[in-house]
Amino acid sequence: MADPNHPYAKVTPGQTYAYFEDMGMKDIVDHVQKVDAMTVRFVLKKPEAPFMADMAMDFASILSAEYADKMMAAKTPEIVDREPIGTGPFQFVSYQKDAVIRYKAFDQHWAGRPKIDNLVYAITTDATVRYAKLKTGECQVMAFPKPADVALMKNDSNINLMQQQGLNVGYIAFNVEKKPFDSKLVRQALNMATNKKAILDNVFQGAGQIAKNPIPPTLWSYNDKVQDYPYDPARAKAMLAQAGYPNGVDVELWYLPVTRPYNPDGKRMAELIQADWEKVGVHAKLITYEWGEYRKRSKTGEQQSMMFGWSGDNGDPDNFFVPLLGCAAVKGGGNVSRWCDKSFENLIQMAKLATRQNDRAGFYAEAQTIVHNEAPWIPIAHSIRFDPVRKEVTGYKMDPTAHHYFDKVDITGQ
Repeated sequence: MADPNHPYAKVTPGQTYAYFEDMGMKDIVDHVQKVDAMTVRFVLKKPEAPFMADMAMDFASILSAEYADKMMAAKTPEIVDREPIGTGPFQFVSYQKDAVIRYKAFDQHWAGRPKIDNLVYAITTDATVRYAKLKTGECQVMAFPKPADVALMKNDSNINLMQQQGLNVGYIAFNVEKKPFDSKLVRQALNMATNKKAILDNVFQGAGQIAKNPIPPTLWSYNDKVQDYPYDPARAKAMLAQAGYPNGVDVELWYLPVTRPYNPDGKRMAELIQADWEKVGVHAKLITYEWGEYRKRSKTGEQQSMMFGWSGDNGDPDNFFVPLLGCAAVKGGGNVSRWCDKSFENLIQMAKLATRQNDRAGFYAEAQTIVHNEAPWIPIAHSIRFDPVRKEVTGYKMDPTAHHYFDKVDITGQ
């Protein structure tokens, strides 16, 4: 990822390492040394408090050099990107795009063979169809249920509905490089023009809480002293006039085309926000794209304002602040507001250098105050996550980072 001349840096057309870029890894890792057959040493350019947590994330997965050499010799190096070999409990069998991924238990897994023989991810984009498959027993675990179906699942004797506070945030990002969102007054005004409670009630069915910071309250360093912008359309309208838009303004708002843990219904949320902004004279044209295209276009700053969100990867606040609001993430594309604030950046960089968690928390608390005042986002909500699981499944546990793990799972009676 760090070396553009590495033989595997560009084997897949259009391949980028956005996460590596967004986290500024080139400025953190100097080089890696092999110490012995079981040990590597990372030599860093500077202290980096969240480094160990970062190394546990997906983007830092170790790939097999032996496998890569064989694929290069076979003149199919791109297979390593599409079908990597790791050290997990399940072995890849096949992948049919937009349909199904099949795995089988790996007998030689270092922690012991899983109890289930076959693991199938049935890619099913419609939440209603996913629920129907769960009810009939066609599948045993379902991702991303519709909030409206949660009450039904709670009363279904065949389903164990697991839930936990999500390590996530759903938000609207303003592209500060484009008018009218280059104005802080406009951004603050639209924070006041957005009725978050109505969104929480209608979109999330109350399963979550209103957001006021970029990180959820379940994460250490959360600054509860920050006072959220009140819902105040009259004041918002006055602020827009003060900003030079007394007769309103036309804007574009991109909305999510997919269900995410932090947002169960992007279109419905967009319609509510569109109606809210209309009351203060801001006419929002709603736009969306296929998910891959949505992300690709947003990385280059094509958006004017857009709906996005994040589920934490490692339980460290750095994992929210740096890839979502850091200056390096403007180039990498994760910072879709394209907001680069020197005071904020200085605080999150100082937090990386501190070794005591209390000291780091102090820097992050101050950083949240700056984000609130500068308002590059409208933080909307932190959702409660639900994993509906059939009663015959045992050993399944919810994961705070929204991954699904099946290495300890079994099915009774089979």
